[in-house]
Amino acid sequence: MSRTRPVSLTLDEFLPYRLSVAANVVSQRVARVYVEQYGLSTQEWRLIAVLGEDGDRTQLELVKRTRMEKVPVSRAARALEDKGLVRRTTNESDARSRRLSLTAAGRRIYERVAPAALEAEAEVLADLEPGERAVLRSLLERVERTANRSLKRAP
Repeated sequence: MSRTRPVSLTLDEFLPYRLSVAANVVSQRVARVYVEQYGLSTQEWRLIAVLGEDGDRTQLELVKRTRMEKVPVSRAARALEDKGLVRRTTNESDARSRRLSLTAAGRRIYERVAPAALEAEAEVLADLEPGERAVLRSLLERVERTANRSLKRAP
């Protein structure tokens, strides 16, 4: 009979847990701006941010860009359309899909929230030196690339 050592997982040292906790706390800080002032959910703000930065996109492109599931993207898109912040039109190259674009009101919110979000980010990163910020970004990008490669290889 072979004895196996019990698995010892310390959450505070487990990278996925630490990344999740850090992401949630940072997102909550930034969310104050768009939740309190504009009543937007995190998913709705993500779509506005992508559309504000990238321009018109299909819902599938938004799924890929935000790494959100299809259903939350669809719900957020409908909610934004109901609020008059996004316009959904038939995609000319594929009539089954929808293309989203910001309305003038959606563009105004993006232009107001984006600078406030950047200020919140600066506040969160204030204790890091510029070099440390660059290293953090670089390390996060590398971890993300490695995880993406692993996902593509997985069955």
